[in-house]
Formats: sequence, structure tokens, C-alpha cells
Amino acid sequence: MKLKNLYKYSSAFAFVALIAIGCQRDPNNPGKEYAPNMYLPVGYEPYRQEKPNPINPMGLTMRLPVEGTVARRNYNTSFGTGDSASVDLMIYNIPADSISISARVLKNPVPLSEKTLAEGKVMYERYCQHCHGAGGAGDGKVGAMYKGVPNYASDAYKTMNEGHIFHVITHGKARMWPHGSQINPEERWKIVHYVQKLQKGA
Repeated sequence: MKLKNLYKYSSAFAFVALIAIGCQRDPNNPGKEYAPNMYLPVGYEPYRQEKPNPINPMGLTMRLPVEGTVARRNYNTSFGTGDSASVDLMIYNIPADSISISARVLKNPVPLSEKTLAEGKVMYERYCQHCHGAGGAGDGKVGAMYKGVPNYASDAYKTMNEGHIFHVITHGKARMWPHGSQINPEERWKIVHYVQKLQKGA
């Protein structure tokens, strides 16, 4: 009887030990993977790297920027002539959910002129007209299907100020998607000038 119990306990101990050993694994080895190409990128991604890159120095996918590259926070643009100061248009740290702050503090640094307005119109036609329409009435071809596009000259929208408009172009609002990654800040401010013209029904 004792021998039988000893055999039983020994078997149980061996089984537990086997499980404990089996649970140990190399932290660098994920083990079996089902369809790894679905979640491990095939292309090189700078912020995700599972193994050394065979092409780049030191095996890194992330590379240093090209010599002479301008940092985003040093995108200084001068407007006008003479003593006109440079404006760093790339510094825009107002969060997407703080549109009231933008409306209160942001001023258009791009001087209004016929040239600026013409350039704003080109940008508007390229990025905005398909939804908002040529006259800003919300009657663009996409706007006809994608309901809720505003009319700039309506009472609810004709008083929106420059900071508000710039923020919406940058971060989007309601059904409008953000355009900050497609349109640089200088171009956004030029669009603002043109939108303000459409607000007047011009």
C-alpha cells in the first residue's frame, strides 16, 4: 500500500515538475504563431523591429534624418518685407478637444493679400471643395452624399473666427476628418483666408 502511494505521489510530483519546466520559455521567442504575417510587418517599420535589419548600419531600421533636414519646430516663415518677424508656423500644440482655446488665442500670421487669397482658393479647391462646394454652401459632390456639411454663410457658421477654422482644418470636427497631415500650416492659414471670404457670401 505504501509503495503504491509512493508511486502515486512520485508520479504527481514528476507531472508537476514537467509542467513547470515546460512553461519556461525564451522571452525572445514567442513560440508558435498563427499567421504571423498578419501582425508582424513585412516591410521595415522604424518604430517596430523584431529582428536586425540586414541592410541598414547597426541592424537598425530607424535611420538618422538626411543631413540638412529642417526640424518641424524650426519651420520659420517670413512674411512681408523689412522688419517683418519670422513666425514658427509648425508649433501648434493645442489639443484636438480644445477648439475654444484655438478660437480665443490663434490669429492668422499670414497677411491677407490678393496673392494669398488666390493661393488659398487653390488649396480650398484641392482639399475642401468636394465636400463644401465651390461657394462654401456645403453642396459639393461628396457633401451631397455625406450629410451634415455646413454652409459657411449660414448664421451658425458665418461668425466662426480664424482660430476656430484653423483648428477644424487641423484636427477635424464632427464628421469632418482632420487634414493636418495633408496640408501644411501655411497652406491651412491661406485656406482660412479664403473660407472667411466665403463666410461673407463672396
